[in-house]
Amino acid sequence: MNNFFIRPKITVCTSAEEFCLSYNIGSGDLVFVSEGTRRRNFANAFAGALVVDYRKYVIGEPTDIMIEDISRIIGSQKISRIFAIGGGTILDAAKLFALKQNIPVDKLFNGEILPQKDKKLFLIPTTCGTGSEVTDISILELTKNKTKLGLANEALFADEAILIPELLQNLPYKFFAASSMDALIHAVESYTSPKATEFTRIFSAAAIEKIISGYKLITSEGKKVIPSLLRDFLTASTYAGIAFGNAGCAAVHALSYPLGAARHVPHGEANYAFFIEVYKTYASIRQDGSFELLKQFLAKLLACTPNNVLAELETLLENIIQRKTLHEYGVIEEELPRYTGIVMEKQGRLMSNNYVPLNRDKVLGIYQKLF
Repeated sequence: MNNFFIRPKITVCTSAEEFCLSYNIGSGDLVFVSEGTRRRNFANAFAGALVVDYRKYVIGEPTDIMIEDISRIIGSQKISRIFAIGGGTILDAAKLFALKQNIPVDKLFNGEILPQKDKKLFLIPTTCGTGSEVTDISILELTKNKTKLGLANEALFADEAILIPELLQNLPYKFFAASSMDALIHAVESYTSPKATEFTRIFSAAAIEKIISGYKLITSEGKKVIPSLLRDFLTASTYAGIAFGNAGCAAVHALSYPLGAARHVPHGEANYAFFIEVYKTYASIRQDGSFELLKQFLAKLLACTPNNVLAELETLLENIIQRKTLHEYGVIEEELPRYTGIVMEKQGRLMSNNYVPLNRDKVLGIYQKLF
């Protein structure tokens, strides 16, 4: 039996002003927003609300320490609604603040605390990658474990996902590129997941098409076209979130987490480091079923033969982000067996979604090829 669901209500606002008029944020509300985003887009908003600049508590990816530090600041203040405006860092973190109890974080992620939602949650992305606004997953770096882990539970769904394309206008290129690459990988991994269905693939394919088409335009016409593509990329990110929220991500994400946690590589960039090589490894084992469907679909978008799609895709993506080797991130070769162990022992939730099973030797081989 297969299930498919789109849980949060999805709203598109034409501007930040329309959002503020519609939601009347004030007393009893908690707003997570960076000082820069607030200054640019919400200068006179949120009077009476508790406003937290999450960037004061973390640089880069969200951590357990960040959650616990902010929880202490909020204390026992009465909160009924939570609004999170930002990238995946704060969207993932905000889900935990909608729970009745969220600390100690390690006990929550280890299953010792049952997630129970007791506040309304509104998620507003300012990047075009995570799809977190429509998923029930929160991913943190657990500093005690020195790795990233995901908590998936229906209590983490937002009540509403709010899309405001205007908020992406000041997104620096490197963040646009890394986040949109993350969305593409969400879409591709969910397309080839064993949990994929005809419903999830509709959203996977729509996301892939929008992102590939946008990348082709950027490649041919330059970065000046990006502002005209922001709505498409934001929509594609949400489509991909719906797809992987149902069908799951897989080995690309699993292999990226040790790198991201140890070397603080941005999530989308870390995923890109492994994307093509994971799919080359899949192809060396088998290429039927969903992999064949993916090749045919990509071949139409890339105007190439199905057998050449990985090479053509790699060429296109190199125009968006230049992939680095692992040693360029500071990884030393002796760490690769430890990274492999983390993947095999801690990332079973993701590895169960692989197109074909990958054993320890295959995972270590991918790390070694990319070193």
